[in-house]
Amino acid sequence: MTTPLRSELTELPRRLKALPVDARGYPVPWFVAWHDGVPDFRIADTAKWRRAVRERRCWVCGDRLGRYLAFVIGPMCGINRTTTEPPLHRECAEWSVMNCPFLVRPHAKRRENGITADMRAQSAGDPILRNPGVTLLWMTDTYRIFRDGNGRPLIEIGDPSALAWYAEGRPATRAEVAASVDSGLPLLLDVARRQDAAEGCNSVAELTRRYDAFKAHYPAAS
Repeated sequence: MTTPLRSELTELPRRLKALPVDARGYPVPWFVAWHDGVPDFRIADTAKWRRAVRERRCWVCGDRLGRYLAFVIGPMCGINRTTTEPPLHRECAEWSVMNCPFLVRPHAKRRENGITADMRAQSAGDPILRNPGVTLLWMTDTYRIFRDGNGRPLIEIGDPSALAWYAEGRPATRAEVAASVDSGLPLLLDVARRQDAAEGCNSVAELTRRYDAFKAHYPAAS
C-alpha cells in the first residue's frame, strides 16, 4: 500500500511523482542515503553525488538536467558561490524550497548522532552548521568542480541568470535576507581570517568585496 502524501504539501511536479514516499508522507529525494530500508534525510549518498555530477542528474529527482540549472543554497554560499550540493531542475528546486521541512521550519531542531558527526568531519570545505532562515534559488547554466585543501570536491556556481529568495516556504523579504546575511557573515569572516593567517592571502578583502557585490541580489524592498 502506497503511503499518502502529507496534506500540507503542494502538488508534486511531474518528475517528483516517481519518488518513494516515507512513513511520514514526505517524498524521498533521489540523493538521500538509505539504511536498512529506511531513508535518512540528513545524509546524502556519495555515489549519487558522483552520478549527479558525471551524468548531469537532478539532485532531487534523479532525472537528466537540461541547459538551465537551479542551485538551492544559503546566502553564505551565494556570497562565495560555493556549495557541496549539485543542481536541480527549476521545478524540483521550487517545490523543495516551499515544502522541505528543514527549509520551511528553520527553527526546528536537527537530529544529530554519530553518523551525522562523522559526515560533518568528512565534509568538503568549511561547512557552516546553521539553518540560515532564508534560501536562495540560484539559476545558472554552468558550474565547475574544484578541490578544497584536503582534496575533497566542492562546486563553484556560475553567474546567475535568475534569483529567487524564500523563507518558510514563501518569498522572503529584503529585511529577512539582510538579517540572515549579516548574522552569517561573521562565520565566513572567521574562516577568511584563518586563511589569511595560514596562507598569507587576501581572503578577508576578497570576502568584503563579494559581500558588497552580493547585496545587489537582495529582493526589492516591499
